[in-house]
Amino acid sequence: MSPLRIDVHARLWTAEYLDRLERLGKADTGTQRGIGADATEADVDHRFALMDRAGIDLQVLSVAPQSPHLAGESDAVAVARTANESYADLVARHPGRFRFFAALPLPHVDAALREIAHAFDQLGAVGAGVTTTVLGRTLDDALFRPVYEELDRRGAVLCIHPAGEGAGSPLITEHGMTWMVGAPVEDTVALMHLILAGIPARHPGMRILASHLGGALPLLPRRLDDHLAFESPGTPELPSVAVGRLWYDTVSHVHAPALAAAAATFGADRLVLGTDFPYEDGEVFLRTVDYISDAGLTREEAAMILDTNAAGLLGLVRRDPEETA
Repeated sequence: MSPLRIDVHARLWTAEYLDRLERLGKADTGTQRGIGADATEADVDHRFALMDRAGIDLQVLSVAPQSPHLAGESDAVAVARTANESYADLVARHPGRFRFFAALPLPHVDAALREIAHAFDQLGAVGAGVTTTVLGRTLDDALFRPVYEELDRRGAVLCIHPAGEGAGSPLITEHGMTWMVGAPVEDTVALMHLILAGIPARHPGMRILASHLGGALPLLPRRLDDHLAFESPGTPELPSVAVGRLWYDTVSHVHAPALAAAAATFGADRLVLGTDFPYEDGEVFLRTVDYISDAGLTREEAAMILDTNAAGLLGLVRRDPEETA
């Protein structure tokens, strides 16, 4: 089996998809327009050229933070279906370059379960994607348990990405830090919601993939364990154990000490390549790959992160010619 380099943190939004969200009240779609993340021939060609330069075989596409998490069920269903079918069409046209995480019409759980069935069984999704909160609901909300049960039954990936809400804190959003500080805070808080609720242990077949090295989690396991007794005594297992059940992408804005800390805390086998495309573009895109080999890890650890971990997580393999002869 040959190495397969997969970028798990890459976006693609069509103008039609963003227009539809805007008509439904989303006021922040401007930050996703005109930045090389459309499905136009020019944008796709540019993307493939970057992937080729970085040695990336596949990108797993997702819509977050512009997810179809909408109050109206029919709207959410229609937008999620549009996104997933457009992704399936791209995969059909470029099977060697793309896969996708299904968009879900949350918080409408029955509809989300139907969309999971359609996206996985008919369209070929390799996982599902959600944001760190869903219209104000945290991911440990009991409402979402049927979704986790179904993903657990399927042995499927749940990819979690910040919602871009500054963790609901005006101390972040009103001080120009919504993404620079707010995103990793959202990662940390959402994962802790799941851990304190025991969801990773209760649903071991659901493979949770966290963005941005899990936010602050690489620094916190000892502190989390020490605080359980007086702060969260009902937690079913030590956080230091729970963090080892998750996977983490390598998006850290090429900060090598952060990657080294994550590898030391979680193990290199729990890290998968992510580029944050299109927000990391051009030469910076190339650095998102190169820095993994320059972060002080062993050659074997870097190779796992770059070329084998994601394929194992997603159940994707590249067969050597002699294996298929």
